[in-house]
Amino acid sequence: MPPLPIYETLLSRNMVSMQTTTDTSPPPAARPARRKQNQAVLEVQGKTRISPRLLRLTLGGEGYAELNRNESTDAYVKLLIADPASGLQPPYDMDGLRENNPELMPARRTYTVRRWDDEKQLIEIDVVLHGEGEDSGVAARWADEALPGDRIAMSGAGGAYTPQPGSRRHLMIGDHAAVPAIAAGLESMDADAVGTVLIQLDHDEDRLDLEHPTGVELRWLIGERELLVDTVAALDLEDQEGLQVFCHVERGITKQLRKVLVKDAGIPREQISISAYWALGRIEDQFQAEKREPVGKIDD
Repeated sequence: MPPLPIYETLLSRNMVSMQTTTDTSPPPAARPARRKQNQAVLEVQGKTRISPRLLRLTLGGEGYAELNRNESTDAYVKLLIADPASGLQPPYDMDGLRENNPELMPARRTYTVRRWDDEKQLIEIDVVLHGEGEDSGVAARWADEALPGDRIAMSGAGGAYTPQPGSRRHLMIGDHAAVPAIAAGLESMDADAVGTVLIQLDHDEDRLDLEHPTGVELRWLIGERELLVDTVAALDLEDQEGLQVFCHVERGITKQLRKVLVKDAGIPREQISISAYWALGRIEDQFQAEKREPVGKIDD
């Protein structure tokens, strides 16, 4: 979460010549302290390659209790990943590093909690692997090299979407990064749920056998991300009563899909969970910072 803004209050004083007065103006407002987030430190319990480019990490330990366990199927945590060369070990003094050694600040990367296991105090996180070596990304490289017993700090969990039992129909739209949230959402649906799920992948071999209600059509779109826009535009979306939409993909495609869903089809905004999970050509630090700028806005 970005730091809270700092506000300064200017105190005006009325001076009366040759008189002693009591100043009743409020004292200067104290600068709000930076909001501290709990760091849960979990250990790697295991990892499994569930497709050529998707790696599942199982993380657990006493730090599980520090996580904000919630029922959202798109629940997410922010991993804190320090450069191994820094020698830093979790948990991290983020305020101290920010003030004294900003170059050593751990990278922050956001991942969906694929599954919670309260009894065993475990979470599962699926990490998309892309590129090799330095091109693979901080989190993907850490996940690929992680060994049982390795410790990782994280904050969260956030989240806001869950399929509603009262919905007459579901529409879920995503790419590889959204597969964990879509899979968790499908598993939470009632057995009689109906709807359509569209998932774009670059490679056919990364398909997964996702559990889903028989009334929900699962369609894998293999190829360019624009396939999602064309496919959604071709759907019959006239009947919007009871429709619940989940749409989370790359930022540029998300903007195009918002136009199709909200402007063209006229689906009420409150029936849609929509945001970008990532942006082409951006690492997460840039992506998150741009959310506050025009380029990062999804809603017009």
